[in-house]
Amino acid sequence: MDFHYKDEKIKLGLNIAYYRKLNGFTQESLAEKANISINHIAKVETAQVGLSMDKLFAIAEALEVPASKLLEFRE
Repeated sequence: MDFHYKDEKIKLGLNIAYYRKLNGFTQESLAEKANISINHIAKVETAQVGLSMDKLFAIAEALEVPASKLLEFRE
């Protein structure tokens, strides 16, 4: 695991999982809607990989939330 920005990746993954569940999506349905592999979605949600800007925007669009919401990290 790459430990650069580990805390931020964890928070991003938690935010994606939160909005995914709020919308009633499974990882599979989000992956399909965002045109990203389910494996990648799972790894992002568990902070195993980072996320490109394109994929961040695709996920936000699929979740129907501004990308900035996925990057809001509460202390």
